[in-house]
Amino acid sequence: MTPVNNTANDTTNYDETCPLLRTTSNAHNAEAQIAEKPKSTPLPKAQLAALCIVRLVEPITFTQLFPYVNEFMSDLHLTDDPSKIGFYSGLVESAFAISQLCSIYQWARLSDAIGRRPVIFLGIIGLAITTLMFGLSKSLASVLVARCLGGLFSGNIAVIHSVLGEITDSTNQMVAFPIYGLAWPIGSIIGPLMGGAFSHPASKYPEILGYQFLKDYPYFLPCFIASTFAIIGIFLGFIFLEETLPSKRNGKKSVSPNASTNSDSVTTAPALPEKPLSVSKLLSVPIISALALSGFMLSYIGTSFDVVFVLFCYSPIKSGGLAFSASQIGYSLAIAGAIGAAIQLCIMSYLLRTFDAAKIYCFCMSLWPYTFLVLPVLNLIARAGLDETTGELGTTAVAFLWVGIAFVLLLTKAACVAYGVSMILTKENAPNAASLGQSNGLVQFTMCFARSFAPFVVSALFATSLEYNLLGGYLWLVIMIMISFLGMTTSRKIKQNSVKTIG
Repeated sequence: MTPVNNTANDTTNYDETCPLLRTTSNAHNAEAQIAEKPKSTPLPKAQLAALCIVRLVEPITFTQLFPYVNEFMSDLHLTDDPSKIGFYSGLVESAFAISQLCSIYQWARLSDAIGRRPVIFLGIIGLAITTLMFGLSKSLASVLVARCLGGLFSGNIAVIHSVLGEITDSTNQMVAFPIYGLAWPIGSIIGPLMGGAFSHPASKYPEILGYQFLKDYPYFLPCFIASTFAIIGIFLGFIFLEETLPSKRNGKKSVSPNASTNSDSVTTAPALPEKPLSVSKLLSVPIISALALSGFMLSYIGTSFDVVFVLFCYSPIKSGGLAFSASQIGYSLAIAGAIGAAIQLCIMSYLLRTFDAAKIYCFCMSLWPYTFLVLPVLNLIARAGLDETTGELGTTAVAFLWVGIAFVLLLTKAACVAYGVSMILTKENAPNAASLGQSNGLVQFTMCFARSFAPFVVSALFATSLEYNLLGGYLWLVIMIMISFLGMTTSRKIKQNSVKTIG
């Protein structure tokens, strides 16, 4: 009889030659796995540096007016009641945010049609001009026109995000995105310092800057310096920033994934250019709609915290606040900027290399309820350390208070990591390369929409809670915690629908 070859059920012991064959096979498989592992793509350092300079322009021009905007409104003699100055200052900032909201998606669509470079350069040039207009304004109408135009031109932020997505890939984005993310915290530190130092320069530095022009226009110099940053961004961008829109790259053709790669084929089928999806089709993509909705919640919660934190610090201790001076509030915001920069520089890259982006996003969103929950604890520390006779805080109470502030700001900036992760998720989940700009535009639109009305809502809620002592003056806290939990819930849809960035 012929023996049957039953290797599948063979359990006999093999001789000494078999392990050699198996070892060779295992070694071959290991080598194949190593060969399949993608190598990290080198970062285009010049392009990334130019892009970061371009990104710095918006936070510098946006925040440089914070230190002097109330004084500016007072100099315009709009009202005799100092308590109403805040209304006009808020009006100026809302004009910027609403205009940005109206233009952000249109810039993204335009960039998908004509390319990224012209849209970015046009936006920066417009922002430089409108910032100068703001410094030369002499009436509320001219101030509002300058800020509205500035908001329209700053709507190209989604386009800048798209460029970052197009010059990186999954092998190097964990290095590029944290570096790019440094631009906002650095710009938000430079801007206020610039505005505070160079407003009214003729009176502050009469020996050097005592010119009549600077006396007539006391807020021109910080605007001029901010515009200079914008011009530098244009110059560097023109030299180093290449076009990244796939359909507009000079001398480069798209490769279709369906093109024939058979070595026996005589011709290769030409790649058909991809077309961007419409808004309705983008919203029908589950992950894009989830990113847009969660981006709205993230922006509303984050903006609300920024507003309410300043109000909380400024309010009297007996009203539930901390009774901080303007300089103490400034120190707190500086600490926040430093923490944000440290997270981007030291931790963000490790997180992106180690954990899936969707999981990082959901974790960050889960921190928001606790950032609000810690605030009344700070008030309890202040109440416990308050000397009733002098009205001053004891040394121990001050120390504990600043430790608590550092902790809550650490939580906040850790939660704000979600902004940067959202960019990565949008890039990785865009339906196609042609729709990347519009996908970024849609997500940024929802964020800007939330930012346009969040300050009004949360400040009114805060004032109403204190005025009528609703829930002991903490109704605003209960509502914001509830909204934060809602935001945490909406973020779970991202984890359910997103592609994995790790593993």
